[in-house]
Amino acid sequence: MNQETHHDESHGTVKSYLIGFVLSVILTAIPFYMVMGGDFSKITTVWTIITLGIIQIWVHLKYFLHLNFITEDGRANTFSFLFSALVIIMVVGLSVWIIYESNAMMMHF
Repeated sequence: MNQETHHDESHGTVKSYLIGFVLSVILTAIPFYMVMGGDFSKITTVWTIITLGIIQIWVHLKYFLHLNFITEDGRANTFSFLFSALVIIMVVGLSVWIIYESNAMMMHF
């Protein structure tokens, strides 16, 4: 089978990559406009940035990393990604906590 004609189903199409790209640009432009314009309150701007950031994470996971729950392979990949993210968050979070507590204990003596 010719390498050029073989298309692995786990990879996206040009259309899906373009959709992901356009959504990413829009989800980046909105908070940029809100911050640069300064027309919105600080709390509205912060919550909009957080919300659109979470949506952008989902867009990247769906359109660029192709994580899904539709196929068995997709479920396994998604759970592997989530487990890896949990381990990284725990390692970084606990390291920061240990460093902070060590610093706090040294300052009291």
